[in-house]
Amino acid sequence: MKTDILTPKALFRKDIRYTIPVFQRPYVWTQDEQWEPLWEDVRNTAENYLDELDRSDDNVEAEQRTSPHFLGAIVIQQVHTAAKDIEQREIIDGQQRVTTLQLLLDAIQQVCEEFELKPEAKRLSKLVTNDKDLIGTDENQIFKLWPTAHDREAFRHAMHNGLATDHFEDSRIVQAHEFFQLQTKQWLNADPAFIQRRIEALETTVNGMLYMVVIDLKPQDDPHVIFETLNARGTPLLESDLIKNYAISKANQASKNESDIWDGLEHAWWREEVEQGRLHRPRIDMLLNYWLAMRTTSEVPASRVFNAFRSLADDAQIDDVMSDVKRDLENYRLFETGTRTSDEDMFHYRVIQVMHGRVITPVLLLLLSVPCEKRAKSLYALESFLIRRMVCRGTTKDYNRLILDLADELQKNGLHNSYSTVVNFLKSQTADSREWPDDEALGRSLDTLPVYRLLTRGRLRLILEGIEGKLRQSSMAEHPDFPKNLTIEHVMPQSWEANWPLPEDIGRLEGTNKRNHLVHTIGNLTLVSRRLNPSLSNAPWEDKRKTLGEHSVLFLNKTLLDESQNSAWDEQFIQFRSKRMAALVADVWPGPNSLVWEE
Repeated sequence: MKTDILTPKALFRKDIRYTIPVFQRPYVWTQDEQWEPLWEDVRNTAENYLDELDRSDDNVEAEQRTSPHFLGAIVIQQVHTAAKDIEQREIIDGQQRVTTLQLLLDAIQQVCEEFELKPEAKRLSKLVTNDKDLIGTDENQIFKLWPTAHDREAFRHAMHNGLATDHFEDSRIVQAHEFFQLQTKQWLNADPAFIQRRIEALETTVNGMLYMVVIDLKPQDDPHVIFETLNARGTPLLESDLIKNYAISKANQASKNESDIWDGLEHAWWREEVEQGRLHRPRIDMLLNYWLAMRTTSEVPASRVFNAFRSLADDAQIDDVMSDVKRDLENYRLFETGTRTSDEDMFHYRVIQVMHGRVITPVLLLLLSVPCEKRAKSLYALESFLIRRMVCRGTTKDYNRLILDLADELQKNGLHNSYSTVVNFLKSQTADSREWPDDEALGRSLDTLPVYRLLTRGRLRLILEGIEGKLRQSSMAEHPDFPKNLTIEHVMPQSWEANWPLPEDIGRLEGTNKRNHLVHTIGNLTLVSRRLNPSLSNAPWEDKRKTLGEHSVLFLNKTLLDESQNSAWDEQFIQFRSKRMAALVADVWPGPNSLVWEE
C-alpha cells in the first residue's frame, strides 16, 4: 500500500486505465449537492490565483501563494496486466469523485476547442484520454476512466467530442458534463478581454491546485482490511472538549464555580453533525469557530479553534468570556430550533437552507442580540445582497473576509446602529467580488442567462417562489401562503421539436440554437405542483394553457396566462416575460439604490 497526496495532473497525465468494478453503484452525484459546490471551489481557486498573479506577475509565485483545494480521498488497487498493455487500477472507493473530476476536465477541454484555445485543449486532453497507439483493438480504452456498464454509453457520448448526447438527456453523466461546460463558458465570457488569461488560470487550477489523498493498494492487499483500518471507530476529543477543559481549569484557578462555566452546552443537540462548507462537524465546534471569527474578526482554521480561544481567554476573566459565548450560542440555538418571526423564517429558508449560507454566521451571531425589527431589516439587506449576486453569478470567493469585515464594522459602530451599518457597508463595496448588483445588472443577467442550467433547482425555485409571493402580496390575495414542494416547469418544453415548430422565417440551425438557449431563461419557467407536472410534459401550448387555467392556483400562472392571452408562446414572448420577471425579482430583493433602505 502506498499513500500520496496527488493532483489531477499526477493522477491522470500518464497513460492509465481506471476502471470501476461492476459491483459499484452507478453515477449518482447531483448539481445541488456536488457539481455546484465543486465548481464554486474550482472557480474561487482560479480567481484567487488570478489575484495573486496580479500582485506578483509570476506564475510560480502566484501558484505557491494560492491555497489549493482538497477534494477528498480515493482508494485504488493495482490490477495485473501484461507488459504490453496499459497500466490499470480499479477504483475501490471514490468512484463518484473521480468520475466527476474526469467530466469536469473533459468539459473544460471541449470548451477550449470551441474557443479555439488549441494548446490548452491539447494539454487537457492528455488528462482524459490515452495515447491512441497504445489502446489496441478496444477503442474505449482511449478513456482514462471506464465506468460501470450502466453508465458506459452515456459516458462515451459525453466524453467523445464528436458524438451527440441527444438520447442521454436523463443521464447524470451527461447532465454533469453539460453543467461544467456551461459554467466554464459563462466564467470565461465574464471577462471577454481576458479569456486567454482566465483559461490559463482555470487550467492551472484543475491541473495542479486540486489535491486528493490517493491510497494505492497492491494486488495482494485486502481492501476490506484497509477500510476497517481507515474507518476504525474512535471518539477523538473535539475542539469544544479542549475548550471546556481549559475553561473549567481556568475557573478552578480563579475559584469560580466550575459547574456554571459550561452550563447549557451539554445537550446532545450541540454535538450533532452539521454541514459547514464541504465539511461535517459537530455543531458546537462549528459555532465556536464562527464565534471566535466574529470576536477576533479574523479567519480561524477549523484545526485552530482551541488555540484561538485560549489566546482570547488567557488575559480575560473566564466567566465573562463564557457568559458571552453562552449568550450568543443560546440566541443561535433559539433561532435554529424555530423561535423565529415570519421574516426570519423566510431568511432561514432562503439563505441558510437553500443557499447553504452559513458563511454569514459571524454576523448572524451579532444580529441575534439586536431587537427583532432592526434584525429583520438587516437580514433582509443581507439576503438581497446574496441573492442578487447569486443570480448575477457573482463569485463567492471573498465572502469569508467580507462577513468578517462587516462583523468588525458592527462591533465598532455598536449594535444599536446595526441596520444602518449593514446597509451602508454593503452599499459601499466596489470590488467585483463584493459589489451589490443594481437593477441593471440584475435585469441583464435574467434577460440573457440560462438560469435553469446555471442555478441549482433549490436556488432557482426560491427565486420563482419569491415572485409568486410578490404577486400575491400585490393583489392582496386572501390566502398569502402558497403550496410548498413545487416543481419547476418549462412552458416551452426542453424537448420542443414535436409540438412546438420553429417559425418559418428563420434558419433551422439559428432558430434551434436560439430556442435551446431561451427555453432555460427565466421567461420560460414557472412553478407547478408535483401532481400537475406530468400532465404538462411536452404538450403543445394550447393544451398547457388549458391545463394551467383549469388546475393551477398559483398567481405566477394566472399572470402568465393573462399576459399571453393575445400572444403566441414564442421566442419574442419569452424575452418579454424575462424582462417582466426581472422587474419582479428586483422588487422582491431591492438593490443598493432602492429607497427601501432609507431609515
